[in-house]
Order: sequence, then structure tokens, then C-alpha cells
Amino acid sequence: MATSKSKASAEKKTATKKAAAKKPAAKVAAKTTAKKPAAAKKPAAAPKKAAAKKPAASRTKKTTHTPSPEQRYRMIEVAAYFLAERNSFAGSSLDYWVAAEAQIDGMMGEK
Repeated sequence: MATSKSKASAEKKTATKKAAAKKPAAKVAAKTTAKKPAAAKKPAAAPKKAAAKKPAASRTKKTTHTPSPEQRYRMIEVAAYFLAERNSFAGSSLDYWVAAEAQIDGMMGEK
């Protein structure tokens, strides 16, 4: 039963194609050119303008956070360790501490 339906639909499709082929060329050409005129088409969307940028001054502000004395101590302690490690722990611990203290103060903008 399914095969008879598919055959019938296939016959309808071929009959429609044959009928379209029999139409005069002038009518077919008129239908294809009867689309919307070019002037009726919407113009391409113009590129959107960029949003106004915020002033750069707000980005250049530096917010300084002053660490607590304990935080500063820990930062110096860690920096001194890494300085000593880089030098294979050959120097004096006091020298490493002073160098680390200067390094941390320089990074924090102090002194």
C-alpha cells in the first residue's frame, strides 16, 4: 500500500514538471523577473558606531594598599628566602633580609 502512494506522488511530481516545461518561455521569464525591484530592497545595515570610551584618567589611578606590619614582615621573609636560595644560601641572612626589605619597599613605593 505504501508503494502505491509513493508511485502516485512521483507521478504527480513528473506531471507538474512536464506542465511547467510546456509553458511558453516568455511567461516563465516574466515570472522569474517579476521579483521585488532592486529599489525596494532594504539597504545593508550601517556599521554601528563605537560606544563612547570612558576617559583614560580613571584607568591610570593607582590604588595603593598599605600592607599591615605583619603582611610586610611576611613579604620580606619570603623575598629574603628566595634571594638566599638564588645564591645557594652562601651569604649572611642579614644581608638577604636587608636586600629583600629594600626590594619590597621599592615595590610598595615606600622610602
